[in-house]
Amino acid sequence: MKPGHHHITVLGAGIVGVACALFLQRDGYRVTLIDRLGPGEGCSRGNAGILAAEHVMPLATPRNIRKVPGMLLDPHAPLHIRWRYLPRLLPWLWRFWLCARPHAVAASSQALAALQGGALTAYGTLLEQARAHQLVRTDGWLCVYESEKEFVADRIERELQRHYGIRVEELTVDEVRERLPAISRSIQRGVLYPDSAYTINPHRLVQVLAEDFQRHGGIMQRAAVNNIDVTPGQRVRILTDAGAHETDSVVLALGAWSGRLSARLGSPVPLDTERGYHVMLPRPGIDISLPVMFGDHKFIATPMEHGLRLAGTVEFAGLDAPPNYERARILITRARRLLPRLQVQGHSEWMGCRPSLPDSLPVIGRSPHYRNVYFAFGHQHLGLTLAAVTGRLIADQVAGRTSDIDLTPYRIDRFS
Repeated sequence: MKPGHHHITVLGAGIVGVACALFLQRDGYRVTLIDRLGPGEGCSRGNAGILAAEHVMPLATPRNIRKVPGMLLDPHAPLHIRWRYLPRLLPWLWRFWLCARPHAVAASSQALAALQGGALTAYGTLLEQARAHQLVRTDGWLCVYESEKEFVADRIERELQRHYGIRVEELTVDEVRERLPAISRSIQRGVLYPDSAYTINPHRLVQVLAEDFQRHGGIMQRAAVNNIDVTPGQRVRILTDAGAHETDSVVLALGAWSGRLSARLGSPVPLDTERGYHVMLPRPGIDISLPVMFGDHKFIATPMEHGLRLAGTVEFAGLDAPPNYERARILITRARRLLPRLQVQGHSEWMGCRPSLPDSLPVIGRSPHYRNVYFAFGHQHLGLTLAAVTGRLIADQVAGRTSDIDLTPYRIDRFS
């Protein structure tokens, strides 16, 4: 079927789904985008805004495995597991432990680096088309440390980054304070990632890209997806709360809500959700020229067009548990100590669900069971970063083009 006559439906209007829709549209396909929410209203709305092109270390490492017992006991830890959810999480944690073995860490790192190599270039294509460059800054970002011990402990990650050609600049305390005059005197060291980028409003970025999709003829539909069937004639039938929808091909990009539908399509995956929190400070009272991560506490302060965003912490509690906004308020407490003149009046709090697989790699590619079903989910902390390159790779798969990246590490049946 020629592209102009081939109808593709993308399920999910977060940054990954919108990027897939745009790259497919560029190839000439008729594309419909379906989500129960508006563009960017899910996890894309509240992330830290970092296009983390330097992130090549998976979450599953021996160092993090050793921290799991403490996570259960400390409700203020950067990564927390709710006791009630632990029995359901145990199978995922077992796979996480397997993925922390040295050979598995090396494989995941190599696969992450392969995606990162084209991440910002792919974004350039979409930003140019939508004339959205003003929403992305290319000033890099900074990680700072109070503790020499933590700085030294993260050396392994910096060595891995350099191995993959990523520029890493270690800064003295004076160099840190030159860039961030508002920082606490307790900060001792810093690391600059000059080639990474960030968006000043991740929600508006998704909205602007979605508007570009519609401007070029794309169709947006608000509906909750309940089921997917592939008919004997190889048509895809999508059942939504607004009725049935038929299409030639489908891309499943519903983030943390993708696992149930992929299982219905014969491809179950150990997908769980890392619940992330943020605090938005509309009048922070200080100037921060670039995003800064506080390496001892694993949270980020990002300057945005509508204030300063404090984002971070990970919580395993499932999709349905109510938010625990004490997790967000921890960010305020820590930030006020590390940024002494910070003003927090009028702040707002948010929680969102990141789709997480044990090896920190997304699922990208065609279904092993249906030639017209494609998967693009499970990006964990890197949904914003890897959205555009994921969209390009999905478009290559649909068109039958040979990609410059081997998609084997991201196949959906790798856990079988």
